[in-house]
Amino acid sequence: MTTRVIIVDDQAMVRAGFAALLAAQSDIDVVGEAPDGAQGVELSRRAHPDVVLMDVRMPGTDGLEAARRLLAPPPGVTHRPRVLMLTTFDVDDYVYEALRAGASGFLLKDAPPADLIAAVRIVASGDALLAPSVTRRLIADFAKQRPVARGRPALRLKGLTEREREVLTLVARGLSNSEIAQMLVLAEQTVKTHVSRVLTKLGLRDRAQAVVFAYESGLVAPGE
Repeated sequence: MTTRVIIVDDQAMVRAGFAALLAAQSDIDVVGEAPDGAQGVELSRRAHPDVVLMDVRMPGTDGLEAARRLLAPPPGVTHRPRVLMLTTFDVDDYVYEALRAGASGFLLKDAPPADLIAAVRIVASGDALLAPSVTRRLIADFAKQRPVARGRPALRLKGLTEREREVLTLVARGLSNSEIAQMLVLAEQTVKTHVSRVLTKLGLRDRAQAVVFAYESGLVAPGE
């Protein structure tokens, strides 16, 4: 299947470069570009992309607000693309908030071209995190600055089995399904099933939100 992508960035040269790179792939179709968040949301509503490459910092409607609109659409709007945030900063509060809102991950703008192509494919396939260890560090850095959430997030953990809590902990530490399977001596498909059940029980969209939840609930502490 062909992955439909739109690129939202206020720099025309960046949009053109990313578009040329992605359009050269036989399994990726760039269906539009937008110079700011508001126009990006409008374009997404019309073009129905699978993945939106969203710059974090833009004049007017920034990437965070645009991501929120795309990932929590108003009644009647059923299309929700996956959002991959683009940033020039390794640690950025906007990116953290975007992950909390449901973005599927982030990519540094100076990443190698192959990483951009791989990121689009990974996100389109349903996996949430590109470079899990980097995303984990990003979340851990901000978790240090915020008190551990009490009450509702911690209570929601009680609905998980011991094995599901164990799997969630390893997901939050940046391990892939195959790595978790090796560590727990399980089949990889079994791990996938556990991850799916964790997301369903906690009402989370994907692994990115699961990592955020693990830190905010206190299941995982920064530096562990």
